[in-house]
Amino acid sequence: MDPVELSLFTSRIQAVCDEMGAVLRFAAFSPNIRDRLDYSCAVFDPQGQLCGQAAHIPVHLGSMAYAMQDLVGRFDWQPGDMVIVNDPYLGGTHLPDVTLIAPVFPQGATAPAAFVANRAHHADIGAATPGSMPLTSQLADEGVLLSPQLLLRAGDIDAGVFDRILEALNNPAQAEADFRAQISANDCGRRRLGELIDARGPADFTAALAALNDYGERLARDGLRQLPDGAYDFADVMDDDGLGREDIAIRVSLKVNDGAIELDFSGTAEQVDGNINCPLSVTAAAVYYSLHCLMPARTPACAGSFRPITFTAPAGCLINANAPAAVAAGNVETSSRIVDVILGALAVAAPERIPAASQGTMNNLAMGGDGWDYYETIAGGMGAGRDGGGLDGVQTHMTNTLNTPIEIVEMQYPLRINRYSLRDGSGGGGARSGGNGLIREYTFLGATSITLLTERRRHAPWGLAGGQPGACGENWFNDTPVPPKANLTATAGDQLTLATPGGGGWGDNG
Repeated sequence: MDPVELSLFTSRIQAVCDEMGAVLRFAAFSPNIRDRLDYSCAVFDPQGQLCGQAAHIPVHLGSMAYAMQDLVGRFDWQPGDMVIVNDPYLGGTHLPDVTLIAPVFPQGATAPAAFVANRAHHADIGAATPGSMPLTSQLADEGVLLSPQLLLRAGDIDAGVFDRILEALNNPAQAEADFRAQISANDCGRRRLGELIDARGPADFTAALAALNDYGERLARDGLRQLPDGAYDFADVMDDDGLGREDIAIRVSLKVNDGAIELDFSGTAEQVDGNINCPLSVTAAAVYYSLHCLMPARTPACAGSFRPITFTAPAGCLINANAPAAVAAGNVETSSRIVDVILGALAVAAPERIPAASQGTMNNLAMGGDGWDYYETIAGGMGAGRDGGGLDGVQTHMTNTLNTPIEIVEMQYPLRINRYSLRDGSGGGGARSGGNGLIREYTFLGATSITLLTERRRHAPWGLAGGQPGACGENWFNDTPVPPKANLTATAGDQLTLATPGGGGWGDNG
């Protein structure tokens, strides 16, 4: 394709994803989707290969890119169909992340020319505890398991499927609104992408997708060739699994060969009883994200960009768990540590290009009571790099959500936010200082069940090139310290405080 035409085509695909995201956000009812923006939208080719995505959640998009080929091959697709899935071992990540997939048929065609999909986090997916992020060893306790199945047939909702899902939830009215928002987002994407296909013609559209993926591969290889050939190793640990196991290792051996990257996670700990396990699709997301950061600016996030990357992880290990291992925290906490490990190995290869460790956790807080469920992640410090200090109070790496504004929290739930501030001095020192974490303090106005799934409370985010580590995070319930992962029960007047980790510093400041 002509370079200008290819650029315009790439932007059109991106615009479809952006518009899908806007529809999903403004049609949803829950603060988790509407305010925190915990959702992602993407476009795939007829074989389920990623063609384009919006700048949404890295762990969502990378895992969809890895798993979609298996999902689209399961169905005899018809116009108006839409599939729903959240099974972590069949293309999902963890149960609260529910994915809807829809085929796009050109006019008069009998086979799809593309697919659109969106994934959104539901604070209520029928788990054993409010917020649907329980501290458990059983996948069954984490909520409703949705194997890939048709939610819409020929444009009509399958009432039997939809009713069974809603009946299992604690707040079905809000959940139904959010599911319908996801349906609307896919309908929007299907229309917009259909217009593009019909305008170009199916054959030309398919050729343009091939050109896009070839272009992505060329850029990716050019970027990865900047790394020196060789083998680079790194290891880090998870604090704990919440059920008695501590210092759980993740190891990687990363080999660079003329712009191709091979990662081997042999030596990683076996899967554990707690819910920090993750399926291989989540590991794929962390791998793709970490290496995409080293590619040239504007490298499209498409299947072609990931062709130079291969990886393996032993079956049954922490990051390639066997069903039915519990995985609620694997998607959020373990994915963050996989990124730390990959960046640590890359820092051995190219220390001037890699930042120190960021906070390395999403500080997951799930809670609820009579008639309400809520879930949020809390930002922290970014790691510093050679060219600049780390940012304060931001989400990093595998998540890209916003905070929930205090006004929304207090208007929607029986909570008060007493304090929301930067945690001064929590960033690691160095020639470039790491970013500071946050302090967020809650007062409960009634009986509330709370689950904390946090990391970097025992092992600090590391510095690089002589920089100091960031401060570990801290959890407090009233005046009592709380371990990284915990179930708590609050009554009116109780207080919970989360002090999130700072980022590591870069360079020796002498």
